[in-house]
Amino acid sequence: MPTRALVFDFDGTLADTESAVLQSWQAVFREYGAELPLDAWYAVIGTQHTTPAMFALLAEHAPGIDPEALRPKTRAHVLRLLEDLGPREGVRDYLDTAKNLGIRLAVASSSSGAWVNPHLERLGLDHYFDAVLTGDLHKAKPDPDLYLAALAELGAAAPDAIAFEDTPHGVTAAKAAGLTCVAVPNAITRNLDFGQADVVLPSFTAKPLEALLSR
Repeated sequence: MPTRALVFDFDGTLADTESAVLQSWQAVFREYGAELPLDAWYAVIGTQHTTPAMFALLAEHAPGIDPEALRPKTRAHVLRLLEDLGPREGVRDYLDTAKNLGIRLAVASSSSGAWVNPHLERLGLDHYFDAVLTGDLHKAKPDPDLYLAALAELGAAAPDAIAFEDTPHGVTAAKAAGLTCVAVPNAITRNLDFGQADVVLPSFTAKPLEALLSR
């Protein structure tokens, strides 16, 4: 059956925001004389638990910290790092091709709409998508709820849709919803286990969308 819908994760997939977020947290930990253990980061990447997990871990090194006081500072640091960030290489080609083929498009992200939507607009990608599903309104990954909601919004069945992800948690969510899943890891996630994915690509430029669809 022809592919009718493509559903993209946002952070790390459409744009490599995860590198900036990780750099920001590493800087915060160093301010308190500690190093952020990468295994702790990988345990929560792609879920909705990153910020609470990082503050909880930081509290072990700096008892008595006030997460609410630190939040504006960490967010401002991330936004500075993201000022010149564009979409991942090849993403726009995938989106253009999908539109030309009449394939419907959605974003399914564990992050909030307040994070995802402004970034999509800044990156000039918002007009491509027929639906944007976010973790403030749906259960976050690895729960399949975001993907099930995306399918409902697009009017597509799981066998007719492909998900694009950059983390194992995201792949788990997509597969649990019944979608074919293409993993496109970024510099932060490329060494993780993507054994659940149907296809693993080193980048969006490694295989044009037409070639992917014909396999």
